[in-house]
Amino acid sequence: MPVLVTSDLDRTLIYSAAALALTMPDALAPRLLCVEVHESKPLSFMTETSAALLAELGDAAVFVPTTTRTRKQYQRINLPGPEPEFAICANGGHLLVDGVTDEDWHASVQARLAAECAPLEEVREHLATTADPAWVRKHRVAEDLFAYLVVERELLPEEWVKDLAVWAENRGWTVSLQGRKIYAVPKPLTKSAAMREVARRTNATLTLAAGDSLLDADLLLAADRGWRPGHGELADESWTAPDVTPLPERGVLAGERILREFLRAARTT
Repeated sequence: MPVLVTSDLDRTLIYSAAALALTMPDALAPRLLCVEVHESKPLSFMTETSAALLAELGDAAVFVPTTTRTRKQYQRINLPGPEPEFAICANGGHLLVDGVTDEDWHASVQARLAAECAPLEEVREHLATTADPAWVRKHRVAEDLFAYLVVERELLPEEWVKDLAVWAENRGWTVSLQGRKIYAVPKPLTKSAAMREVARRTNATLTLAAGDSLLDADLLLAADRGWRPGHGELADESWTAPDVTPLPERGVLAGERILREFLRAARTT
């Protein structure tokens, strides 16, 4: 029976130049592999060691990239190893099977959102009317499922984020601040629900997960075993759970450690 590995991507397995956290002397820095290009520029990286580990993991388990990215943003990423049969995009709103959206899954997600939380348009309008143009760079809607802002982090008032979280909570939504992005996501839109669906389809007997943000907490709780890096929202809040291991590594080396843990767990099952 297969082992299922569902892992967040950004700041968990892959890293922008700003998130690499290369604190060692330059001569000791790890060799990096570019795994994403955007507008003809390198955007995301992993260590060459991580790339080799990920290729090994593809032979030892069912590896499922799991991301809040839209399908278009996800498809820019070129991960090493076998092409995954499944991928989870838009925080669980889209389940890709061999690169194609499973329309039945997507329809079931949309029906649940309509029944359980305030409509996207209400949230989008609230963001548009309360966010100050002085610190907002972009307003975005992702896949007609959730909204996010790109902000100037140093100018962003902490109280505004807290007020937004309370407002969203009362309408069945959740708020997550990740780097320069503030996400407003419907509570029923979860990575864990999509992970359970893939586990059902693959008859997985063990589920493993990793992630760094509040939007990954449900995924980590749903898995049999989980890991979080030493950076990110979960680390900042000292978030823990019984079957989740907090790792000390930060930045791109955390991604390397997570892949080692995945492989170790998959091979000892």
